[in-house]
Amino acid sequence: MRAVLRAKIIDVCHKRIATKGDNIGVSFYAFFANKNDNPALLMEAATWWIHTHQLDHFVKAHKIIDIIKSEME
Repeated sequence: MRAVLRAKIIDVCHKRIATKGDNIGVSFYAFFANKNDNPALLMEAATWWIHTHQLDHFVKAHKIIDIIKSEME
C-alpha cells in the first residue's frame, strides 16, 4: 500500500476516534470523499481491506491503525 494511503487511513482513524470515541468503526469508504476522484487509490484501499485482510464492512478504527502499523514494521 502506498505511504500516502497509509498516512491518510491513520489520520482519518485518529480523527474519527477523537470525535466519535474509542469504539468507532470505519469502512474503507471513510477515507474518500463522496465523489470518486481517485478510482485507483479507492481500489487499492478496497483490495487491501476486502481481499488482503478480509475485513467486515465496518471495523474498529483502532484495529485498522494496528494493522497498518504492523505492516510498517
